[in-house]
Amino acid sequence: MLLIHCPYCREDLPELEFAYAGEAHIDRPADPSTLSDEEWRDYLFIRSNVKGVHFERWRHVHGCGRFFNAARDTVSDKFLTTYKAGEPRPDLGGKEAAE
Repeated sequence: MLLIHCPYCREDLPELEFAYAGEAHIDRPADPSTLSDEEWRDYLFIRSNVKGVHFERWRHVHGCGRFFNAARDTVSDKFLTTYKAGEPRPDLGGKEAAE
């Protein structure tokens, strides 16, 4: 069973308590009305899908209900760290995949 650490509840809980919410650290365009159809498509749908460390958003749906970020290795499915939403991307000591 995969355990995920909620940085708000400060507990390691089963994956079934959480919902994946997409890639983390995606900035919303300052003025979406100026984007072309292709740029808008890229913002909404195109993600990095890296092999290795990937920064993701998760929500603790069966607990505190809050969103948080996680660094997860997509090859091993291991969570390297979790951190509160709004906090900067952590330095993982060179474990990040090339982006």
